[in-house]
Amino acid sequence: MANAQKYTVADLERDHRVLELLAQNFPNISAASTEIINLEAILNLPKGTEHFVADLHGEYEAFRHILKNASGNIKRKVTEIFGATMRDSEIKELCSLIYYPKPKLEIIKQHEQDLANFYQITLNQLVKVVRSVSSKYTRSRVRKSLPKSYAYIIEEMLHETPGDVKKQAYFNRIIETIIITGQAEDFIVAMCNVIQRLSIDQLHILGDIFDRGPGAHLIMDLLSDYPNFDIQWGNHDIVWMGAAAGNPVCIANVLRMSLRYANMTTLEDGYGINLVPLVTMSMETYANDDCTCFAPRIAPDDSTYSDRARLMLARMHKAIAILQFKLEGAIIDRHPEWGMDDRKLLNHINYKEGTISLPEGTFPLLDSSFPTIDPADPYRLTPEEAELVEKLVHSFLVSDKLQSHMDTLISHGSIFGVYNGNLLYHASIPLNPDGTLKDVTVGSEKYRGKKLLKRINMIVRAAFNDDTEAEERAFATDFFWFLWCAPDSPLFDKSKMSTFERYFIASPETHKEIKGNYYTLRDNPGVCDMILEEFNVTGPHRHIINGHVPVRAASGESPIKADGKLMVIDGGFAKAYHDTTGIAGYTLVFHSRGFELVQHEPFTSAENAILNGTDIVSTNQIVEMSAHRMRVSDTDKGAVLQSQINELMELLYAYRRGYIHERSVR
Repeated sequence: MANAQKYTVADLERDHRVLELLAQNFPNISAASTEIINLEAILNLPKGTEHFVADLHGEYEAFRHILKNASGNIKRKVTEIFGATMRDSEIKELCSLIYYPKPKLEIIKQHEQDLANFYQITLNQLVKVVRSVSSKYTRSRVRKSLPKSYAYIIEEMLHETPGDVKKQAYFNRIIETIIITGQAEDFIVAMCNVIQRLSIDQLHILGDIFDRGPGAHLIMDLLSDYPNFDIQWGNHDIVWMGAAAGNPVCIANVLRMSLRYANMTTLEDGYGINLVPLVTMSMETYANDDCTCFAPRIAPDDSTYSDRARLMLARMHKAIAILQFKLEGAIIDRHPEWGMDDRKLLNHINYKEGTISLPEGTFPLLDSSFPTIDPADPYRLTPEEAELVEKLVHSFLVSDKLQSHMDTLISHGSIFGVYNGNLLYHASIPLNPDGTLKDVTVGSEKYRGKKLLKRINMIVRAAFNDDTEAEERAFATDFFWFLWCAPDSPLFDKSKMSTFERYFIASPETHKEIKGNYYTLRDNPGVCDMILEEFNVTGPHRHIINGHVPVRAASGESPIKADGKLMVIDGGFAKAYHDTTGIAGYTLVFHSRGFELVQHEPFTSAENAILNGTDIVSTNQIVEMSAHRMRVSDTDKGAVLQSQINELMELLYAYRRGYIHERSVR
């Protein structure tokens, strides 16, 4: 309980305006005292469970399943409750029902001979699970997570008193009535959804929702209806945001990567982007070109795509890649302060010889057919290319679903976040070789550390604000490309993005992308402490949490670095990275007893989970455990609540001394 405190007249005079405003909501001693009691009760609840994930790369099914099973936490709860009374197979079936209630019920109805008995048993089981997962929340918070039509009845069931015979009879009668009135299915679905929602108090996504996987738009749909989450933008999110803001270079990059991996689902089905102009232009321009270097990365035995479809994708891929290199030349010329002139490579090609001259030497090109390039003016767009750019920009700008998802990324997102002693950002903080913060030029000014990231936040939002001046909007729109691939970008932080070299030059020497100083220094606890101090993250148990660089777990690499001060949680959700990491993603879980790192094996499918009860196999590693069970009072939210309590205590003092007069409320 907050200690009684004496206040001076000077204190009351200084805080007079705040106290008057508080008095509007708490007009007398009774109201203020009641609120203090309520807030003190919340402070003593266990800390809610936070889940941290990174680098989803469009893997919707795996991500959705991890939310549904709370990274294995729901199965653990069910096992704790029923482990002594249910077989493993029964626990697996109950968990499958909790994860996918509607489709699972459809299957159960087909073979279950006594549905009424099944409903009665299941409702009793679910009440116990809901009671367990809701134990760390106030009744008000639980009530808000319940469907309105069933909230009262579910609350009554949750607060049944074991051992009270009359109350038990009342409870049993409620369940019987639910079944008799035909509402059992809806109740089961509602309670399963409540279990899922209450198992994760706050979800942190450390970037890269978008990329090669087919379901980025589905992930965004899911998040748009999710209660408590935040996003730290990744480089792939930023390039999509740039595309949605109308940046032609970002649009070209998004299209090129989608074509490279034959992932057109998000573009066409998700956002309705019209690719017909690109198909038409590419088929005409490269009618006699098999575009071998641009063949999409599809397994040879994949029967999804015919030879004709593969050729069409390759031609589209080449057309958009060449267009990208031209557009990049123009944006580099507009922004010499970015120091990226070395990325203009079309003017270094000997078009007669089919070679290119680079600092590393002169190399033959793997493909020297460039019908749209004028060697005398290689960055000039053809009329057909200019028209294509105009149509593509229009298509991205008018996609309502895309713009809605960008609104979600803006409203719930940031380049960094600080939550409960943890500093979150996707990739890096630009550093000098000696570990000091690096100055980065943005416009005409230099920024570093926290000021750099705060400036980036402002620029990104300026691109989407209706009241942004035209010149500022143009710079902000261009700036997305800087964030995507500039050496000084905290979302990239490499010497170069060697896209051109990887397509056209065989020599691996030219493909090297040297990582910035952050990646060689991040294992140093002193460097991590310096970064944490820069962002005003205090306390004995403070951490940096990153994604971006896949952790090679199969090779023995640990995601825990710098004596536990840094945690890298890119475990490879994307199927393409499973061989690299040896696993299929991490979830970092921060609950009331400390940190656990959950390492996931590859997910088969939701269908398999529904039919056979298969779950993601997860391995838990304890990272850091607290000496005491953390409560809300130990969190950022607790600090806010304590501040409110302090203000209310001062209001009580003002009431009791007659400095502010009480009002009766009828």
